[in-house]
Amino acid sequence: MDTSTFFLQAIVYLGASLLMVPIAKRLGLGSVLGYLLAGVLVGPFGLNLVGEASADVMHFAEFGVVMMLFLVGLELEPALLWRLRAPILGMGGLQVGVTAGVVALGGVALGLPWQQAVALGLILSMSSTAIALQSLQERGLMRVDAGQKSFAVLLFQDISVIPMLALFPLLATLAPDAAGGGGHGSLLEHLPAWQQALLTLGAVGGVIGAGRLVVPPLMRLVARTGLREMFTTAALALVIAVTVLMGLVGLSPALGTFLAGVVLANSEYRHELESDIDPFKGLLLGLFFMAVGASIDFSLVAAAPGQIAALLVGITVAKVAVLFTLARVFRSSSEQGATFAVALGQIGEFAFVLLAFARASGVLPADVASTMVAVTALSMAASPLLLALNERLVLPRLMPTPTTREADVEDHGAEVIVAGYGRFGQIATRFLRAHGHSVTMLDVDSDQIEVVKRFGARVFYGDASRLDLLRAAGAANARVLLVAVDQAPKALEIVHTARTHFPHLAILARAHGRTEAMDLSETGVEGVYRETFDTSLRMGVDALRLLGSGAHEAERAARAFRRHDEALIQDLARLRASDQATYLQSARAGLRMLETVLQADRVKARAFVDHGWDLSAPRVQPPADPPVSSSEGSS
Repeated sequence: MDTSTFFLQAIVYLGASLLMVPIAKRLGLGSVLGYLLAGVLVGPFGLNLVGEASADVMHFAEFGVVMMLFLVGLELEPALLWRLRAPILGMGGLQVGVTAGVVALGGVALGLPWQQAVALGLILSMSSTAIALQSLQERGLMRVDAGQKSFAVLLFQDISVIPMLALFPLLATLAPDAAGGGGHGSLLEHLPAWQQALLTLGAVGGVIGAGRLVVPPLMRLVARTGLREMFTTAALALVIAVTVLMGLVGLSPALGTFLAGVVLANSEYRHELESDIDPFKGLLLGLFFMAVGASIDFSLVAAAPGQIAALLVGITVAKVAVLFTLARVFRSSSEQGATFAVALGQIGEFAFVLLAFARASGVLPADVASTMVAVTALSMAASPLLLALNERLVLPRLMPTPTTREADVEDHGAEVIVAGYGRFGQIATRFLRAHGHSVTMLDVDSDQIEVVKRFGARVFYGDASRLDLLRAAGAANARVLLVAVDQAPKALEIVHTARTHFPHLAILARAHGRTEAMDLSETGVEGVYRETFDTSLRMGVDALRLLGSGAHEAERAARAFRRHDEALIQDLARLRASDQATYLQSARAGLRMLETVLQADRVKARAFVDHGWDLSAPRVQPPADPPVSSSEGSS
């Protein structure tokens, strides 16, 4: 490929990703499906803008998976890996074993020799680490039960690639019509088996030893240069060196770089390595997904659409069923189990490598391998769509609702009712109780209620937007209602119910941001409190002090900012119902006015100080405004 062709291909791939990925994200389908659709668009069965170069691009793009697993290894400290040994070996081992067994039985039932059926079972038990982790990360699910179990299972799958590569040649020798294979294409394939094993172990040991003894001092030398690009060069050289070494001994480069990442997880340069590798990983992973989309053989799919569709649906259903059953066995809730099963229900990117190896080894014939490549690509393409359907159709039916438990609140004659005893409501509640005021606390999260009960707090279960529950909680005799729930629509519903039926209640409501604050202001509540406003303002005060302002000057500026910003929100809330252009114009004018007022206030405060008045001293009558020079006044 000459230089002009290379850059033309780069423009095609980058342009397709810039077009399709934002559209997929906008539709809630995730970036992975966007990249896959971009590959289909420019591939030989779309606009055919990449010609025969898609196979070459795939070899290059697979390096993105290698980099991703290196970063995964960096995040996984050996101590954490040891703590996860039970889910990795238990759940991961069962997933691979049971899925492979189910698929193998299906293959035998369809008439495949048992050797081919076992090989396909092992290959199809793999899930896509790239798609699953990226999809879970985009949805913020990596730290929940489904994300943790997915991570453990994916780790076992990555590790299990090595025994699979060792098993395929053995299956090929047992096949009745063994065609022979080319081995795994390493430099060791002509050596005796014991020498191959010895050199393989030596390569793994070399990666571990270098990660502990050689890489840290080398990174220290690079860091002393003070050149960021040298550190990036060293990070890329490390990943490429491990990749080449693993390829020479016939092991998975992805597994080798993952091992290198684990070894370096405790290194002081871990975060620097992450920040240097991550941009390359993201770009190459996107290219990998596009290459997968471009490699889908739609002529094969068009020749046997029923067969391809049946295989795709059958494999997906079998994998999801096995995964969901295992999740329930390992005590996951129904909604977490469903997310876990759908996230790992696709066939993984390692299937492309394993199918090629099985075909080269002679365990799988060419037609079976080609068909499964098409099924694998379609399975990966369907995965983000299945995750979106799971979120919109399945999870709402599995999630527990407040009506599954009767409210247990009763009237204790409390002065204050707090709706929402989460991280926000707890602080206000503890403050009021410390000053001797009686409080009735309500929440709809039964798990949260059980947790806080262990600390001696008495929280009642119930939905504060229900009139009967507010009446049972004593709203008719209470004086104040604090609305501290974290869902803006629910907060408005509670406020409307209380305003309509208990107009004597003073209502103070929590808001996430300016939009929610304006919504609540329109209801006429006595106070609206943006949950991060006070903390952010306090940070600004501390920053002013560090920049040289006096303590009183910074506090005075904060009070002025709060006063004018809250007034601006009240004004904007009244204008929102009018013309949108007028509203936006007023918002911009209000922000400019806020800056002008604060600047004038700062000038006035400095003039007081210049004239010798002590701003912090108590006074019955404030002094008259000091004279302001024309230059200061014009500012």
